Amino acid sequence: MARATALCAAGMLAALTLGPIVAVLVRAGGPGAVSAADLAALRFTIVQAALSATFSCALAVPVARALARRRFVGRGALVALLGAPFILPVIVAVMGLIALFGQAGLVNGALAALGLPRIDIYGLHGVVIAHVFFNLPLAVRILLQGWLDLPAERFRLAASLRLTPWATFTQLEWPLLRRLLPGAFAVIFVICLTSFAVALTLGGGPRATTVELAIYQAMRFDFDLSRAATLALIQLALALGAGWVALRLSRGAGFGTGLDRLPLRWDGQGRAARLSDAAWIALAGAFLLLPLGLVVLRGAPGLALLGADTWRAAGHSLAVALASTALCLAWALPLARPRGALLSLAAIAISPLVLGTGLFLILRPFVNPFAMALPVTALVNALMALPFALRILTPAAAATRADYARLAATLRMTPAAWLRLVMLPRLARPMGFATGLTAALAMGDLGVIALFADPQRATLPLQIYGLMGSYQMQAASGAALLLLILSFGLFVLFDRGGRIRAAA
Repeated sequence: MARATALCAAGMLAALTLGPIVAVLVRAGGPGAVSAADLAALRFTIVQAALSATFSCALAVPVARALARRRFVGRGALVALLGAPFILPVIVAVMGLIALFGQAGLVNGALAALGLPRIDIYGLHGVVIAHVFFNLPLAVRILLQGWLDLPAERFRLAASLRLTPWATFTQLEWPLLRRLLPGAFAVIFVICLTSFAVALTLGGGPRATTVELAIYQAMRFDFDLSRAATLALIQLALALGAGWVALRLSRGAGFGTGLDRLPLRWDGQGRAARLSDAAWIALAGAFLLLPLGLVVLRGAPGLALLGADTWRAAGHSLAVALASTALCLAWALPLARPRGALLSLAAIAISPLVLGTGLFLILRPFVNPFAMALPVTALVNALMALPFALRILTPAAAATRADYARLAATLRMTPAAWLRLVMLPRLARPMGFATGLTAALAMGDLGVIALFADPQRATLPLQIYGLMGSYQMQAASGAALLLLILSFGLFVLFDRGGRIRAAA
């Protein structure tokens, strides 16, 4: 029964991933020609993704190294805060970055006071800054985990041999970076390839158009499905190529096992090293906290300016987030196996705009597609969040099967009893985290809904973008703060619920 359920869920995942793409290609009559503007968008996409991944990984190295070898009050909270960009709505982060780096932002105000030239947040600069804001914490977490996994005995041996700091770096830390950095670079590169909301808000014109934004323009304004499908296939090929290159470059042996002791560091104890580590940690913390603080400060007065349309859009976003969470969880539970996690990776390499358009084409003979804007958005958001949910649930589910499957078979437990008495209680904590993450991501998504929603069905991110487009910046700041509160509120609610159930 469990295997049949898993196969059914896998079949639905494959159909929802490939079916819409096939529908778009059939409706378009096959792949189309690529224009000069599309080639320019492709070049800009590759350049900004490469720059964003390079800066994110390069800056993550000293920050992760500093966090790995320093112990201080609040370190755990700061490391936990590095997960905030995963649940931060993109449009909220953009508002915070504009408040910090925009023409009237704090940074440009300080530069003007010093007589220095201003920073332009729009165009390539803004897109790269926004992507570094989102992906620097991801790179830090990847590298920090690798540093913490180094056996403590290796550092003890380096200290007994009186290795210099440079020798310690070349013999211990550089092999670690050589193994981890290609994978981190590839993940960030693929995330930046599919950038939509950042390019839509901070692109600043045709010269700063990404492939995902070109797909949106082809569908929304030209209804050129052939060109959109071609661009989606190119984007998918780039993502797969980046993954293949990372797989080739990430080879390398590890450092073996140790006694699971805390990796005490004897290197970097000089005053210069301590000051350098403190500076890197302070800069990273400020880069993450200042935009969020500015969103709160500038958004609080704007809450009083929110109209009925904004509150209705907030209700739509809540409904979409809850529906996406339920769908994602229903998918993830039967697919929480290693093969299911591998199958779900295809969902994040395909344009959500093409997926949404394909679903609308499939539904068009039966219902009004525009009336289905919110349900289709919920479905696509659940599909896009599935890989993250499976990465959270699969290890715990595999451990539960290994520990209790034989006992369940001996007791002849039914599938329903297995799920209720064994699986769900032991998945409570990871399930709470996965559902909170899915709800927060769906709450802040600005993707499919931007193609098909009318003002009566707009979600809160789309409403914020509309307010920004009409230069109602104070109201947009208030709506951004509302979105931030709702997103973090959903995450905390589901995550805390999982912890309570686990403790019961």
